[in-house]
Amino acid sequence: MKGTTILSGPHMSLLDWLAENDVEFEIHEHDEAFTAQASARAEGVDPRTFAKVVGVMTEDGRRVLLILDATDHVDLSKAAAALFTDRVRLLSEGELTDVAPGCEAGAMPAIGKLYGLPTYADHAVRDDRDISFNAGSHRYTVRVDREAWEKAARVRYADLALDSDRRPAWDRS
Repeated sequence: MKGTTILSGPHMSLLDWLAENDVEFEIHEHDEAFTAQASARAEGVDPRTFAKVVGVMTEDGRRVLLILDATDHVDLSKAAAALFTDRVRLLSEGELTDVAPGCEAGAMPAIGKLYGLPTYADHAVRDDRDISFNAGSHRYTVRVDREAWEKAARVRYADLALDSDRRPAWDRS
């Protein structure tokens, strides 16, 4: 498969980037996991502190990484509004693999700067003291201080997640 590399550990450019940007980190090895929630369970952390990475493309061809809590789903309309465009679409697995060579498909780290992409995170991510995310592999994750990651990765925040409260607006407090 084009662009696929079998990793025996975490992605080295990620570790180099974290060290160069003075972001302290812990590497965790776990059983292979293919979703953000499964990775959180394998690592033994609250899935609300595990960053799900979603790649999108705007209608004018900009690629952007969106970061959400593992328990959330991206709202493409909200993402479009945050990116000042009419529409965005999800990047295909092949497009993500092309963007992040050397990473296993679906295991891209939550750092767009590694790939020349802007990074936007949902407001809920800001509530976390520490966050975890894939380290380029389905067997390795990295845990970092959220504020250090945010500063080094130049994260911008926006409302990106689907509203999960299905009650009518008048019934919410």
